[in-house]
Amino acid sequence: MEQRYQPQSVEQKWQAFWKEKNIFKVKEDTSKEKYYLLEMFPYPSGKIHIGHVRNYTIGDVVVRYKRMKGFNVIHPMGWDAFGMPAENAAIDNNTHPAVWTYENINAMREQLKKMGFSYDWDREIATCHPEYYRWEQWLFLKMLEKKMAYRKESYVNWCEKCQTVLANEQVEQDKCWRCSKTVQQKKLWQWFFKITDFAEDLLIHCDKLPGWPDKVTTMQKNWIGRSVGSELKFKIHGKNEDIVVFTTRPDTVFGATFMCLAPEHPLVETLSRGTDQEEQVKTFVKKISSQERSAEGLEKYEKEGVFTGVFCINPATGEKIPIYTANFVLMEYGTGAIMSVPAGDQRDFDFARKYNLEIIPVVQPEGEEFDGKTMEEAYTGEGVIVNSGEFSGLGSSEAMDVMTAWLGKMGRGKKTISFRLRDWGISRQRYWGTPIPVIHCPDCGIVPVPEADLPIKLPEDVNLLEKGGSPLPTLDYFTKATCPECGREDAKRDTDTMDTFVESSWYYLRYCSPRFEKGMFDPDEVKYWAPVDQYIGGVEHAVLHLLYSRYFMRVLNSLGMIDFKEPFTRLLTQGMVCKETMTCPEHGYLFPEEAQKNAKGNLECTKCNSDVELGRVIKMSKSKKNVVDPNELLEQYGADITRLFCLFAAPPERDLEWNEDGVEGSNRFVNRVWRLALACIEKIDGFESYRGVAQNLSSSQAKDLYIKANQTIKKVTDDIDQSFHFNTAISAVMELVNDLYAVDLDSATDEQKKVILFCLENIILLLSPIIPHFCEELFQKMGNRESVLEQPWPDYREDSLKTDEILVVVQVNGKLRSKFMASDGDDEDLIKETALADEKIKKYIKDKNLKKIIIIRKKQTLVNIVV
Repeated sequence: MEQRYQPQSVEQKWQAFWKEKNIFKVKEDTSKEKYYLLEMFPYPSGKIHIGHVRNYTIGDVVVRYKRMKGFNVIHPMGWDAFGMPAENAAIDNNTHPAVWTYENINAMREQLKKMGFSYDWDREIATCHPEYYRWEQWLFLKMLEKKMAYRKESYVNWCEKCQTVLANEQVEQDKCWRCSKTVQQKKLWQWFFKITDFAEDLLIHCDKLPGWPDKVTTMQKNWIGRSVGSELKFKIHGKNEDIVVFTTRPDTVFGATFMCLAPEHPLVETLSRGTDQEEQVKTFVKKISSQERSAEGLEKYEKEGVFTGVFCINPATGEKIPIYTANFVLMEYGTGAIMSVPAGDQRDFDFARKYNLEIIPVVQPEGEEFDGKTMEEAYTGEGVIVNSGEFSGLGSSEAMDVMTAWLGKMGRGKKTISFRLRDWGISRQRYWGTPIPVIHCPDCGIVPVPEADLPIKLPEDVNLLEKGGSPLPTLDYFTKATCPECGREDAKRDTDTMDTFVESSWYYLRYCSPRFEKGMFDPDEVKYWAPVDQYIGGVEHAVLHLLYSRYFMRVLNSLGMIDFKEPFTRLLTQGMVCKETMTCPEHGYLFPEEAQKNAKGNLECTKCNSDVELGRVIKMSKSKKNVVDPNELLEQYGADITRLFCLFAAPPERDLEWNEDGVEGSNRFVNRVWRLALACIEKIDGFESYRGVAQNLSSSQAKDLYIKANQTIKKVTDDIDQSFHFNTAISAVMELVNDLYAVDLDSATDEQKKVILFCLENIILLLSPIIPHFCEELFQKMGNRESVLEQPWPDYREDSLKTDEILVVVQVNGKLRSKFMASDGDDEDLIKETALADEKIKKYIKDKNLKKIIIIRKKQTLVNIVV
């Protein structure tokens, strides 16, 4: 027999076996409890990276474990194939997105199969297939019918490099989430989904997701951003029109001396039109559109604004106040309009001082008196109301409700709730995406495409425009359409495509019945399989994919298509894979293979022999070149050893620091188990494993080993079941392997051999979800014909978890001084006597006065001697 494990031949053998037996194929079985595990599907970039390997390995271990526990487990895989990543990569590689995507899917599928992941490949989907996105188009039409989708002209987040609009959630610190270029504001006609209809429900259910990490639900709560306040109406002077503002401080309304609108507010253009300020306003709005437009970004700029040329009426004072457009007002907060109270808000105060606007104190601490002309800063706290007519003298907290009610009687105010969340803009001016199924008719306006015409297929025989602009508007055969309502032949098809996050918001339901042709999914299959029991992916999707998926389930629920609202019962956000960077003074960042040790043991650049500097340990990224190619690991170590390291190096929710020594350590452990198993198989052939009570074993060594094995089964089971802490589970198995190595196989009794066999069988079963090829091979070498995956998960005996001996820890005046083993049945007097007779303890006590001895008996016994 081979004395070293040969991963390449073994892994190929068992992957072929699994494929031939269709061992991962699953179907509905009402006699079993279902378990749906899913990792976030990848976009087909061309090759899997080590982050993929870690993510999918975590899921695969749980899937194999749950299957052995008797669950009917679904574990599908597919491809998030549409969107800018694939399109940009195709442009960079001078190829077509369709060609790039399909080639990459084929390559990545083979890589995943080589890792031994237990996917049911018959359920594979790709979001760029018309068979998939036709149902996305169908849902769009249903949402349009129910007024859950709408089109409007508005300022949107525009990325010049990507040549497309971004949703608010896709703007990270004023940068495009994909290319990191600064986002600008641009006015366009856009399609929106009314996610705000479900803002309250999304927020409430954040507290009903006990299987989700607190950090994710907290991020979603903050993004949804519920605020309780008042909605006040300021009449535009000379017009029968109001400006509506939301404020959490209605008690300060008498101090509102001017109004500020966000530059993106639709009233800015209409109010200034025809006034002396029109050109100045246009210039200002254009200038601000190129600045960072987030709460954080605003801090970089001096507060500035322009008078629109129009006034509004303060509903409390009846006085005219000027309307400005200002850079410190954001459209995404409240209504995009704020009543500016310079005495109570520092931004308003700074603005008022800059533009010589009146400051009227309306709240001041009891016993103090403010003067608007001499105030040096705004007072933002609570206090006594002043300069507010009949309300002067009230406490500010009391005045909030009283003033709102007073304004309400005049039709000028009401209590309300505001959300930071904005409707989801889904239009993208890119080619590689799902076409929006509507037609624009000169007479009928927006007309839905008839369902019978779906899918509206994306043409795949087109050339991309420079800079990534969509070619769809230039294709007459795509854009020209006949109006389904009036028959006009000069109607135009919508040339925007949907945000790629639309595809990923419901794909997990399609997996339940991926070939279903009568709808988005088979209702019966979804009723059996959904929701997903365990979802695994990165925390960076907290307010993108995860929030959108929760929204989509509410849409489907409201349409009567599903009977649940939450897509994922439990969520694991795995940590990042990190590695130190390496830099050369001449060539910059280096890939690991571009640095090698010289004769002195120092790292040097393979290109120029310069000394290489090791940098910080950071997230692996192609730009920093601190990446590890999984293909190289597969060639050198095989899939199982790579899997083992990814699981052993850190708990799944923590960052994993890549370490070559750690990979080699995993390799040594696997070969250690291999040698042990072969030696044991040779010596214990013909025996049956012992499965009785530990106390019935006559040999103390056999008894201790048997108890250790049962403890290990319990430990591994608990670690996988309760916390996914595979690292501690593996460590427990390592301890059992060490104990087995301490047994002299040549002199072992028959009783000991039966216990050894029990230990070996369970080591293989416990490790099988983690290193499946390896365990399949050993399981077969032990004379078994079935797959190890088809075996039940091992049970431990409750009556064989405790050893006869206990550890006694002895302290003198609270400091550890000695340890010894004692019988579990020893009484306290005997333990005291043994502790005092210990030679190490004697030298600390000597002739000192013995005050008391405290004994605490738990898992281990603590003796504290006080002198």
